[in-house]
Amino acid sequence: MCGIIGYLGPRPAAAVVINGLRRLEYRGYDSAGLAILREGRILVQRAIGKLSNLEAKLQAEPDLLTASHTVGIGHTRWATHGGVTEHNAHPHLNDAGSVAVIHNGIVENFVELKAALEGEGVRFRSETDTEVIPHLVDLFMKDGMSFERAAFAAIGRLRGSNAVVMMCAEAPDTLIAARLGNAGGIVIGLGEGEHFVASDVPGILEYTRRVIFLDDGEVAVVRLDGLDVRRLDGTPVEKRAHIIPWDPVSAEKGEYRHFMQKEIFEQARAITDTLRGRVNFQTGAVHLEQLALDEANRPARIHTVACGSSFHAGLVGRFYIERIARVPVEVDYGSEYRYRDPLIAPDTVVLGITQSGETADTLAAMSAGRERGAPAWAIVNAVGAQAERLASGVIHMRAGPEIGVCSTKTFLTSIVDQYLLACALAQSAHTAEDEQSYALARALAHLPGLVSRMLDDDPIYQELANRFHNREHFLFLGRGVNYPIALEGALKLKEISYIHAEGYPAGEMKHGPIALIDEKMPVVCVAVRDNVYEKMISQIEQVKARGGTVIAVATEGDDFIRGKADYVIEVPPAEALLTPVLTAIPMQRLAYEMAVRLGCDVDQPRNLAKSVTVE
Repeated sequence: MCGIIGYLGPRPAAAVVINGLRRLEYRGYDSAGLAILREGRILVQRAIGKLSNLEAKLQAEPDLLTASHTVGIGHTRWATHGGVTEHNAHPHLNDAGSVAVIHNGIVENFVELKAALEGEGVRFRSETDTEVIPHLVDLFMKDGMSFERAAFAAIGRLRGSNAVVMMCAEAPDTLIAARLGNAGGIVIGLGEGEHFVASDVPGILEYTRRVIFLDDGEVAVVRLDGLDVRRLDGTPVEKRAHIIPWDPVSAEKGEYRHFMQKEIFEQARAITDTLRGRVNFQTGAVHLEQLALDEANRPARIHTVACGSSFHAGLVGRFYIERIARVPVEVDYGSEYRYRDPLIAPDTVVLGITQSGETADTLAAMSAGRERGAPAWAIVNAVGAQAERLASGVIHMRAGPEIGVCSTKTFLTSIVDQYLLACALAQSAHTAEDEQSYALARALAHLPGLVSRMLDDDPIYQELANRFHNREHFLFLGRGVNYPIALEGALKLKEISYIHAEGYPAGEMKHGPIALIDEKMPVVCVAVRDNVYEKMISQIEQVKARGGTVIAVATEGDDFIRGKADYVIEVPPAEALLTPVLTAIPMQRLAYEMAVRLGCDVDQPRNLAKSVTVE
């Protein structure tokens, strides 16, 4: 949840940058820094910890605070590559100190880029992936390119979902900002003779209400006398300015119609944040800072307790923990767990999953486990909530505030957190077989970029909503690790569109639900290319034989399934265990578009609350 601020104009840049970062503090961070252009030189100051630590350093350096500095960038970092240290904090510079860069996201190919740059004699001063960017710009400028051309060339070399802002001593009237994918937003604030750049609207709302939002693959060249936006290939893009009302609720929504829509599109960023500082993407080592794992305290079994979407996430997590760590897992509804008088053997951990950390049934289930001698762990989004206080170990989702009642980004981050837990458990065993977990953890580096692709504009969702919004029943089918996604898809549709829907393991269809299928029954089938793909194809054929309409969620490029299904929603190829993170997104987007088409209250559906704090 890193914060980005940039400023170009007549005001004291340092004051604008610090003020903007302060307004983005809610996003969370572990270090902060800024860069100011002064008389042809870029001055940088960084500090670990709170923004007040950076401000204290600035007070001791009046050169950085002078009103004559009118170009600056600032950043609050939550560590991904490299620990929480001052030299890993942003901004990062090239060797000559003439290019400064701040960045959100993960540069998936940073290992190969870093190796190539080191081959050119570049010396790296940090452990971050971000540092490759200013060195790339510098390398292109040494080949005779202008700062602007070099920036485009460098950005074009990056893989993954990233937001980048940079400045250069040789171009004192220019800031360059780029958005690649959806891991981090970029907002450009339009002023009179000044411009602002931010990762989110609240950071600049004090100064202007006129903003433009960069889309995937767009680069803004921001100058004192104006700006232009282009695609990476140089194609100009016409952008419409949005007028943001002053009220904080509208400001938080930004360009989106509803909080749920905003939170769906924040998921690549949310996953990036939940990975920050927990995975070494070069080695695959996983470190969960608030869960002390070693051979001595590695649980022999886990009882996962949760409610609603968190229960479905726990079902996915069972596949992860059993497959990767070989630790047996039971998954229970929090509301049922203590009433069945569960048998808790020695070395059992009760794992509670709760977005709010205040869900009464989940808290009661965790307490029941503790009363029987089992330690409790929690996967929770709200820092400091009751679930965290009950637990002896915690994994924070780091999804940021989720205002919409429907769980979206917290559902995905809780799945990813269980994948991390599975890898950490496996690695704590220190056995040769667990080398697989290191490879699986490295695969996470690509996940935000894959999720970003799932958030691209796709007319299929509105097409399906227009076609099926008047249907009374839906059936969702999945198998294996994607069976819980069928349950989640049905829940999403029920929650916000009020359409009756059922989720089933596809192999159970012939044991009852098949009787419901006719030409009026749309059936959503999760049928990615995995070890149960052929089984899912068989289920699709059975649905078609009975006149049902099939909406398939399938692997990109699967032409075979297009001959079987009526509609196909594609997901990019991925590590098989990670496919639920991708297949969940079509469920969210379909439910959202159906609810909008029906005129439902998307963010506050009837009879539902965000946090269920009573039994």
